[in-house]
Amino acid sequence: MTVSTEPTHRNDADGTPESSATATLSPASAPPTLLTFLAEVRHLVDAELARRLTPPSDDPGRLIEAMRYAATGQGKRFRPAVLFAAAEACGATREAALPAAIAIEMLHAYTLVHDDLPSMDDDDMRRGRPTVHIVFGEAIAILAGDGLLTEAFGLLSELGPRAAAAVSVLARRSGARGVLAGQAIDITAAQLTDIVEVERLHAAKTGALLSAAAELGAIVAGGAPEVCAALGRYGMAIGIAFQHADDRDDAELTELAAIAAARMRTLCDEAREIARELGPRGAMLDAIAAWIAARA
Repeated sequence: MTVSTEPTHRNDADGTPESSATATLSPASAPPTLLTFLAEVRHLVDAELARRLTPPSDDPGRLIEAMRYAATGQGKRFRPAVLFAAAEACGATREAALPAAIAIEMLHAYTLVHDDLPSMDDDDMRRGRPTVHIVFGEAIAILAGDGLLTEAFGLLSELGPRAAAAVSVLARRSGARGVLAGQAIDITAAQLTDIVEVERLHAAKTGALLSAAAELGAIVAGGAPEVCAALGRYGMAIGIAFQHADDRDDAELTELAAIAAARMRTLCDEAREIARELGPRGAMLDAIAAWIAARA
């Protein structure tokens, strides 16, 4: 595996459209209010991605086209949804949070492009269509991933006086002490048989970017440092729980299934407590954590 922040070792989510009711956290399994929220987020994010990644008439190597292809494929837009839910819980509007939401989705897309490369997982299909390097060639795919990563940090500059804090969070969570550290564990560790080591991997590979999403939402809203930190913990908890659900759905780490299910419930309870401390505005964050808990 490589730097993908998609659930690890996925076949269904990578090889078929995520609308499948069997995919981990398929929107089809969400309760009605959350389902509506996820649909609204996807519509908003998809339109903004398409707007920002419109290829110019002069597009050397079809680079921007490749970036657009990578970022606008099928997907739940789960990380932007968490970011919007956190921002709204802290008093910000979706409009104010949109640059950060697009940044988190672009960064996620970059991880998937690089994950699929021949030198990495060598995947030909993702989400029901050919991967970027199959369509555009390996060299342009590498550049497209680099472009999405770079653009993500550029987008955070639109947050004005809150940009520095946002850049710091996203860099920490996506860099050598976050997503990349998880990748290093994944490609060098022996078979994991201990729940502590498994959760160390899950925290870096999946939890890190969801932690960033929730904390970025609080930063956009000008949340107090303790609120930003709490929402970072919220994102980490649901991220690890999400990955446990994914392992279960893929029949992986079956010897740890009972322990993982118990940990899912504990982690989601912790996340729900954080959401409830935000009062009625934290209801969507609570609903997201409850949705994941239902998979235990």
